[in-house]
Parts: sequence; structure tokens; C-alpha cells
Amino acid sequence: MKVVLNQDVKGLGKKLDTVEVSEGYARNFLLPKKLANLADTKSLNEAQTKKEAIKYKKDTEKQDAETNRKLIESKYIEFRHKIGENGRLFGSVTEKEISEEVEKKFNIKVDKRKIIIDENIKVAGSYVAQVKLYEGVVAKLKIVVLGV
Repeated sequence: MKVVLNQDVKGLGKKLDTVEVSEGYARNFLLPKKLANLADTKSLNEAQTKKEAIKYKKDTEKQDAETNRKLIESKYIEFRHKIGENGRLFGSVTEKEISEEVEKKFNIKVDKRKIIIDENIKVAGSYVAQVKLYEGVVAKLKIVVLGV
């Protein structure tokens, strides 16, 4: 018996997949728990349109992320901090500060957990951080730290 899954079922398939199962499994488990619908023309068409909508949404989000990546990589952000002996900062530049500055300068919301800095920014100079914008889309953000 063919059914269209309404949600992920372990060992069977993902949401909106059309799978072949035994009649007893479908009638006694999947259908009563609303985990699947019978694979008739209506449910197959609904599943297909939902899949296309999800794919379109992912494609547009990835396209937006690519545009944002190009914008971020074309410019840099600048921080001005008080500097003590040996050119060291009082404190450091954190992912949170970088996230806030990216939002101000580029008008792009980035979660601080999506920013990766290879080394702690505790000395004036130039740095590069990676910003994860979307699955497979990573921007290299140039950071310049100046003393006041």
C-alpha cells in the first residue's frame, strides 16, 4: 500500500515522501496516528506542491545569503578601543560586538554563534572572521581594530 508521510518516520522516510508499506502497518499504525495519508491523486499533488514550495523557499534564501556574502566581503568593519601597553586592548572584541556592528553597517542580522574567529582579538590590527550566512554559504569578514 502506498502512503504519503505527514512527518518523518524513523526507518521509513522523511516528511512528504511517498513510500510503500504493508497494509497492516498502514491501517493499524500510520493512518490512525496521522503519520501518513493514503497515496491518492489529491495527496500526491499536495505533497508535490509542498515540496516545490519548500525548494523555492530554500533557493531564494540561499540566493539572499549569496548576495549578503558578496556585500560583506566587499567591505570591512572597524572597531575603536582604548589601548594599553604593547598595543593590547582593554578587553577584547567579541562575537557579540561583531554581530551588532554587522547589523548596523550592512543591515544583516547575524547570530553571534554563527561568527567564527580563529584567534582572540586582543591586539590592534587586522583580522578575518568567518560568518555563516546559510548552509554552505560562508563570508569572510575583514575586521580592523584601531586604538584611540
